[in-house]
Amino acid sequence: MLADGSCPKCLKPIAEININGGLTAKTINIKKLAQSSADEDVSVPWHFKLLVGALIVYLSWRVIDLFR
Repeated sequence: MLADGSCPKCLKPIAEININGGLTAKTINIKKLAQSSADEDVSVPWHFKLLVGALIVYLSWRVIDLFR
């Protein structure tokens, strides 16, 4: 987050700066931060997909091993 409370990628304001210049949990606007613009395409990273696949294989093996 930049010093003025805006996002470094899209420069949208996402937080209000208080008098002391610090950010608090009450000043950050999570809804503004979560909103994505229509031209922005965000995809899941490949390594996250790999991790989920490995987790599914591991848990499946544990269930099979449970009944052997």
